[in-house]
Amino acid sequence: MEPTSVGDVHGHDAEAARLRAELAISAAGIGTFDLDVRTGRLTWDARLIEMFGYDADTFEQTIEAFNARLHPDDLPRVTDALQTAIATQGELETDYRILLPDGDTRWVSARGKAFGGPDGQAARVIGVAYDVTAERTSEARVARVLEAMPAGFYSLDRAWRFAHVNAEAEKLLGQSRDDLLGQVIWDAFPAAVNSVFEESYRRAVTTGEPVAFDAHYPAPLDGWYELRAWPTPDGLSVYFIEVTERRQAEAQAERATRRLRLLAQVSAELAGTLDVQAATARLPRLVVPALADYCILTVIDDDGHPRDVGSWHVDPASRSLLERYMAVRLDAMPLTAPVGRALHSNEAVTFAGNDVLDLLPPGDARDLLGVLAPQSEVALPLRARGRTLGLLTLFYADGHVPTAEDVTVAQDVADRAGLAWDNARLFTQQQQMAETLQRSLLTDPPEPDHAEIVVRYLPAAEAARVGGDWYDAFLQPNGSTMLVIGDVVGHDTAAAAAMGQVRSLLRGIAAYSDAGPAEVLRGLDQAMAVLQIDTLATAAVARFEQTDDERERGVTRIVWANAGHLPPLALHPDGSVAVLADWKADLLLGVDAFAQRAESVVTLDRGSTVLLYTDGLIERRDADLDTGLDRLRTHLAELAHLPLQQLCDELITRLVDGKPEDDVALVAVRLHPQDRPRPAEAGPNRVPDLVPPDPTVP
Repeated sequence: MEPTSVGDVHGHDAEAARLRAELAISAAGIGTFDLDVRTGRLTWDARLIEMFGYDADTFEQTIEAFNARLHPDDLPRVTDALQTAIATQGELETDYRILLPDGDTRWVSARGKAFGGPDGQAARVIGVAYDVTAERTSEARVARVLEAMPAGFYSLDRAWRFAHVNAEAEKLLGQSRDDLLGQVIWDAFPAAVNSVFEESYRRAVTTGEPVAFDAHYPAPLDGWYELRAWPTPDGLSVYFIEVTERRQAEAQAERATRRLRLLAQVSAELAGTLDVQAATARLPRLVVPALADYCILTVIDDDGHPRDVGSWHVDPASRSLLERYMAVRLDAMPLTAPVGRALHSNEAVTFAGNDVLDLLPPGDARDLLGVLAPQSEVALPLRARGRTLGLLTLFYADGHVPTAEDVTVAQDVADRAGLAWDNARLFTQQQQMAETLQRSLLTDPPEPDHAEIVVRYLPAAEAARVGGDWYDAFLQPNGSTMLVIGDVVGHDTAAAAAMGQVRSLLRGIAAYSDAGPAEVLRGLDQAMAVLQIDTLATAAVARFEQTDDERERGVTRIVWANAGHLPPLALHPDGSVAVLADWKADLLLGVDAFAQRAESVVTLDRGSTVLLYTDGLIERRDADLDTGLDRLRTHLAELAHLPLQQLCDELITRLVDGKPEDDVALVAVRLHPQDRPRPAEAGPNRVPDLVPPDPTVP
């Protein structure tokens, strides 16, 4: 065997490489071409001849044969691409359609390069071509789907250039695909730079993860869009729809929800109190910032003069400034100002901030309004029951002009506030009237010799401030001092009316007959039955009696009868407290007209204090009466050193803190010693002309 030379090895390697290339080309279905530019001869391999529908005998090896198969629409473009490659000795890269003799249309992709000759001019173009019909059919199918989509779609290449734009995207973006294709997105849409669009797109490409977001693009599009973007090997694909109408509907629904929530809050807050001052204080805080940047509330006094009573500013640092303006603006404002027009026309008035500034004379009001600098204002009357009760002035900054819808909502708030204000005002008037009537029935006590009598009445905090509790203190014709405490069942005007009748009957019986406590209660029971006063009541009646001997010894007798009421308490001079009877008491008044009434007698040292009271003083929802009575005894002992007026006030403060759950009535008498002058705190000794000044006289 002869040895193999190096040249033989290299020859075999080259042949093997050529064979491998041919096999690869054959497997890929690729044909080759060689165009001699100078002679015009076009050489195709067998695969390419077959691809174009020729055979070795019919293919003329000319560029005309090639052109004969080209689709007429593609001929100019392909010819131009070939001529450009020849002129520049550059690369040829083009896709085109060919029409075969059987009528079939195929897509072909050609790639090649022009090579120069010795003279420096292009001499040959060598390249390959292959059938891409299947790929183009798939792409066409995708393109048809994208074109038919009711949503916008575009794709960007890795250089952020538009590579595909469907018809809906053209419409939504306001530009044709011819204008967009090849453009860099950041150049075509500069407002997207440094926005959520750029941030989201770059994040998708960097992370390889899809992104979804809603965003607003400013003018000229001026719309909201819902976008989904996902990265691809070639760049980024974006699907989007315009949601401006949806966002506007959502914003409108949100505004409507906020309005309803505000109106509900205003109604709840204002209806939750019948206190005029509390209702006034809450309103400005409700409307700012929901309806305005700041506001001032004006009410009309009973004498018909407007008065600013409340304000609120969204900026805490400006609240004191607004309060200072509120304190001086009405005095400086002429009647022709918009605020005056709103008060007199009973209609909302919208105006610019300068409208008021121009009307104000030089001074504090003008200077303060200049600093506050509202761009616009709305003055809304507080209306109720056909009257204007005040004004709600809303101020807007930053050029915001309230819409008709804003004014309608604000007027609704003002009307609700007006009604709440009127209700509170009417309730206060009725409350004061009822309390005045109630107190007119509870007369001032007498001032008998060396006896100091103090009375107190406090209506329930949650009731109508009228009820059935009463106290009384008066002198009988024989000069005896009589104290009464009572409680008609009920906490309304009916109870108050019944109380007035019962109290008057008891007074008349006792003041005419000189009857003792038991006889007075027996006579009252029968009088109620005869007069058909259909009510139940408790009452305790105590009479203070004294003989000459008892006066010398410095003591006084207390005789009392009890019709179902709480027992009296005695505060002795040494500070000890005693309950003058156990819990057992006779029947309530109004149960049995012929019930027998018993009397009890206790002798007290002068200097003692006797307290009669109603259950509102000691009753609590969380404790029984025994516990309440123990608390009363403890506090009474602690307060024994105080003057009687102060003792009664402090007792009420400690036990009910000024807010009783039930009506509170009490009557207390302090029996000052009679061997010394009547103390100044007891007041003058005044008794009716028909009553003996000396209670020891029978």
